[in-house]
Amino acid sequence: MSKVRKVRGVGWDISALGNATWGGAKLSDVLELVGIPKLSSVTSLGGKHVEFVSVDKCKEEKGGPYTASIPLKQATDPDADVLLAYEMNGEVLNRDHGYPLRVVVPGVIGARSVKWLDSIKITEEECQGFFTQKDYKMFPPTVDWDNINWSTRRPQMDFPVQSAICTLEDVDVIKEGKARIAGYALSGGGRGIERVDISVDGGKTWVEAHRYQKDGVPYVSDGPQSDKWAWVLFEATLDIPANAEIVAKAVDAAANVQPENVEDMEPERNPQHILASDQDTEFVMRWKI
Repeated sequence: MSKVRKVRGVGWDISALGNATWGGAKLSDVLELVGIPKLSSVTSLGGKHVEFVSVDKCKEEKGGPYTASIPLKQATDPDADVLLAYEMNGEVLNRDHGYPLRVVVPGVIGARSVKWLDSIKITEEECQGFFTQKDYKMFPPTVDWDNINWSTRRPQMDFPVQSAICTLEDVDVIKEGKARIAGYALSGGGRGIERVDISVDGGKTWVEAHRYQKDGVPYVSDGPQSDKWAWVLFEATLDIPANAEIVAKAVDAAANVQPENVEDMEPERNPQHILASDQDTEFVMRWKI
């Protein structure tokens, strides 16, 4: 991306996206215990957002705590599966992942899944913290650091459809012949992956990859046996020609398609953190062989 336009932030490479089995209490159940019914959009006192406050302090907040919020209607929706997690992969949550308690907001960028949870607040307005108001927002190409106005854009929530090839790196050179191309695809908001296409000629022709989540279980993007929050793995064995350019792109259940290259991405990403948390591989991954 920096070859197209200089960006700031951490270079995540393939990305900082992971997949785990979480255990804990549903936030919708906890809020119901304190008098906020399920599927509520606003409380009797006008609260419309749920703000999470971390024990973690950060320089962007001038030494104050990391904070983030989600809409109350999402927090109180049992189908949104927002979790106050204290277990990960069947074990007690470890320190790096937020012990003793963290929020998990599936289908939403990782900046909202606050670790090391200290408190939860019901507020009238969305969180006013740095990482909600001055980061993780999308701007048009006309915006730069001289004319940026953070208040003109809403905070990003659902992350877009994305995929990444994990069996190759951009420095790999492989021989002509058959090669296994595999990786993961994911979309936000619980939208399943309808298709992953792979090209060995830079996007001129495409082959549909095999998709799966569990061995021996057919994956259907909205099927009852499919996990709407988990990544979808893909693979295909293809004939690799000379001077190949291998490309993968995902399509989700709402027909959202990854851009085919960085140059065509619209709207442009946040100029501060164009690669942010778990949303960084939002463009087609390309390898020149």
